[in-house]
Amino acid sequence: MEKHIEIPTTDEIIKELRSGDMLYLTGTIYTARDAAHKRMYETLNEGGQLPYDIEGSFVYYLGPTPAKPGQVIGSAGPTTSSRMDKYTPLLLSKGLKGMIGKGKRSPEVIDAIKKEGAVYCAAIGGLGALLSKRIVESEVIAYDDLGTEAIRRLRVKELPVVVIIDTLGNNLYETAAEEFKK
Repeated sequence: MEKHIEIPTTDEIIKELRSGDMLYLTGTIYTARDAAHKRMYETLNEGGQLPYDIEGSFVYYLGPTPAKPGQVIGSAGPTTSSRMDKYTPLLLSKGLKGMIGKGKRSPEVIDAIKKEGAVYCAAIGGLGALLSKRIVESEVIAYDDLGTEAIRRLRVKELPVVVIIDTLGNNLYETAAEEFKK
């Protein structure tokens, strides 16, 4: 089913999403990859605060290429999500509601998605140049020393993603494979 979602969002909206839904996200999302996740994880474990309000937010596993003149951001394709699995359950427990990346997630992350009422979405790898057209603003807000892995606040308009794992633990990677076998 096709759905248009404003981000940040609420538990009620997230709970209505199902594996296989096509989402168009509009609003504010954040980028973070391996190094930023590690730093956020360490900050939380030391009793510190995250550099942005994570409640109801989505994170895009993205390290964009440099913007060309006249562009807001360079190519904005997803990175492999499993590299963030170690850090994800803690961030979900702090209010993160959605993740955007590519590839499978660990059983621990799937359990945390169900427990915390979140979703995991996929953006299509290889379409980074097209996805970047849905980003209307980009600003580094934390960890600028990490270069492309710095945390960015993005304002997106109709960013297309597919729900892979929903709040019930339904996993499109598994159900699609089973459906194909039939």
